[in-house]
Amino acid sequence: MFLMDTQLTASQVLNAFHRDEPYLILGSAFTTVGVVSIAYCVMRRRFDALLVWMAVFAHLYGQRLWMNASLLRMTIPDSEFFRRLGAATDYLVPIPAFLFFHAGGFLGRRGKWITVGMIALFSVLVAGAVFFGPLAAFRLINNSVIVVLILSMMVGLVLRPSVDRDFAVMRVGLCVFGVLAICDNLYRALKVEPYGFAVLLGCFGYVAARRTVKREEELGEIQRELELARQIQLSLLPAVFPASAVFRMEARYVPMQSVAGDLYDVIECDSDRMGLLIADVSGHGVPAALIASMVKMAAISQREHAAHPAQLLAGMNRALCGNTQGQYVTAAYAWLDGESREMRYAAAGHPSMLLLRDGAVTEIEENGLLLAAANDAGYTEKRVALEPGDRLLLYTDGLIEARDAAGEMFGEASLSAEVAKTAGLPAAEAADAIVASVQSWAPTQDDDLTILICDCAPV
Repeated sequence: MFLMDTQLTASQVLNAFHRDEPYLILGSAFTTVGVVSIAYCVMRRRFDALLVWMAVFAHLYGQRLWMNASLLRMTIPDSEFFRRLGAATDYLVPIPAFLFFHAGGFLGRRGKWITVGMIALFSVLVAGAVFFGPLAAFRLINNSVIVVLILSMMVGLVLRPSVDRDFAVMRVGLCVFGVLAICDNLYRALKVEPYGFAVLLGCFGYVAARRTVKREEELGEIQRELELARQIQLSLLPAVFPASAVFRMEARYVPMQSVAGDLYDVIECDSDRMGLLIADVSGHGVPAALIASMVKMAAISQREHAAHPAQLLAGMNRALCGNTQGQYVTAAYAWLDGESREMRYAAAGHPSMLLLRDGAVTEIEENGLLLAAANDAGYTEKRVALEPGDRLLLYTDGLIEARDAAGEMFGEASLSAEVAKTAGLPAAEAADAIVASVQSWAPTQDDDLTILICDCAPV
């Protein structure tokens, strides 16, 4: 008798397996698609809404096929927990589907509100299944809403002109799935909905893959354009500094992104007389870089005032006012005269110049209003006698505003201390040491870093 029961049980299991075999295979395939899609997003380290919601939808649908298989019900004892879990999973499946449709733009102008409403409704059904069990009223609401929504979306996609290939593909997939899902809801013995879901998932995958590839191509084109913009911006900076028997110059330019809003330039009159300009546009990236190029053009247009920093900044300000789209510019300009050993200095809202002399660091400040803030802004200049061995440092605020892990800024005092340490070093080594010190202070770079060093040759 025991052997007969065992043989009968094995036969039942085998029959159940053969009956459920197509759905178990489909469930495994759907689950695998979900896992692979999520893994792909994780490897790319980028949230792709279409792939993510397709993955979640496929995974949940595959799990539901397994949970509804009679083979599983034979191997796992029936329990209230299992029934509630199965019902909650049924009501959870439509949520990622609507998120996918919304992310793909297939729900029209009211897609956001439709998605929010459906998420709220099915979340209530999930909570109801968890707390009250698989009530017939919940299933009736779920089936009715699903049928109405599928019919509405089918009609909407059929009547809507094909904007592109994605809509045409989704229209086919949704219609196939919709017809088979409605048949299943009306005649549950048919069990044809999973085949419709396979077609729909194929359409999902096609649309998601096509848009992902298109997005990657667009990102690649943007990267190429950014690289071109970077090369153009670098061409705005002096390739080499003027040869001078009196002055030795070095600069370091470390943009936070491919392009930046920092700028430095040299306005040369002859080997012993020249002007040093440094500027910093508010903001970052391409907009700041475009305005930085305007700043250079504004400076070039004021070459006739190169020996008069206050006039040069005032002229630049007039040229920039009304043309920077609300962005402001800080700038500092120093005119160096090697014959008279004198410097004239003016600035527009820029950090103070630092002077290293005999191992001591002194701030040189003569600030006026930011450039592009007011058309009639006026500026004043300061005269400073230069001595052999002096080191001048112009820089942008990215250095002093760099923050460590605790949020503490590098600050003017630390910068002055680092400049003092460079006494006796060549200008190039001094520039590298200062930048390295700032970068070691801050774990991440939150602003562009630019420094311009000028050494007065010893007698």
